[in-house]
Amino acid sequence: MKFALAGGGTGGHAYPAIAVAERLRERLDNELVYYGTEHGAERAISVEARIPYRMIPASQLRGRSPVRVARGALNFLRGTRATLRWFEVDQPAAIFATGGYAAAPVGRAARMRGIPLVLFLPDVRPGWAVRYMQRSATAIACAVERSLDYLPRRRAVVTGYPVRKQFSEATREEGVRRFALDPALRTLLIAGGSLGAHQINLVVHAALRRLLERMQIIHVCGPNEEQWLSRERERLPDWQRERYHLHAYTSEMAWAMAASDLAVTRAGASIFGELPATGLPAIVIPLSLSDQHLNAAYLAELGAAVTLDQRSIDELEETVIALVDNDERRESMASAMRLLARPNAASRIARLVREAAEA
Repeated sequence: MKFALAGGGTGGHAYPAIAVAERLRERLDNELVYYGTEHGAERAISVEARIPYRMIPASQLRGRSPVRVARGALNFLRGTRATLRWFEVDQPAAIFATGGYAAAPVGRAARMRGIPLVLFLPDVRPGWAVRYMQRSATAIACAVERSLDYLPRRRAVVTGYPVRKQFSEATREEGVRRFALDPALRTLLIAGGSLGAHQINLVVHAALRRLLERMQIIHVCGPNEEQWLSRERERLPDWQRERYHLHAYTSEMAWAMAASDLAVTRAGASIFGELPATGLPAIVIPLSLSDQHLNAAYLAELGAAVTLDQRSIDELEETVIALVDNDERRESMASAMRLLARPNAASRIARLVREAAEA
């Protein structure tokens, strides 16, 4: 049986698809294919997972620019036609889509061909792509309870956020080894995500020497940021340079999180899966003009994270130091974070996809 995956634009939409794909692959007779955009994060992620990739024209439909909206509408139609052609080749029995503008043309083509569609909502509130596709979805899985307020109750189920198998395998000791860390030092993980890393990196750079006096840092800075940060790293004293572990990207995020005492991250969808899976307390900084603030607020209400917005991002240094110095507060946050973990989320969603195909 063949299943199609769709969704992307960011890793927070692509990684849940890969997590579910890992479970679908446990049956040797299952085949997979990934439908995504040419330049989206999902392309590299699916190639790394050795899933055949189909490029679908798609771009954002929202925006203030009429040119951007028109381009998005045209690509939506082009993407639908391209998906229909790929359906003739692939003949998928069901489709699992995780949202993002890359998934919308696939969802429309699935409705036109009567192919079962299972949706996953990784954020608290659905974006336009999930809202558009939910009308024709067989089932809608979501990461957290509050999402049920925005979804049709009869077809929605809280499964939790599916994480890749590496998150069940990672240990602190192995993370320390893989990232060449000093086990005697506190470790701060900084990851701005595939979007929105630059402003966080600027603030971190301004505070870098003071932070390195107290802790070691794993900094996943983003491919476009590595060059200038590498130059700054070379200017550090030798002992601080050894504490600053700079990476453009890592495929070993589970081990980075397992080895860390605190994270600084955006408030994208993956915060409901990867942070809970490792019990890692966090400072979350939602992107402005996005629904990330709802994700951040949800974690803050649970006591699992501290939220800084764009106006208070300059408080990052003092917030990091206050938490790193407070073991009791971090452990309380870690306990709250672990309550969100649902280790069987990927298996539950894979079962939904198989049931949709067999119905």
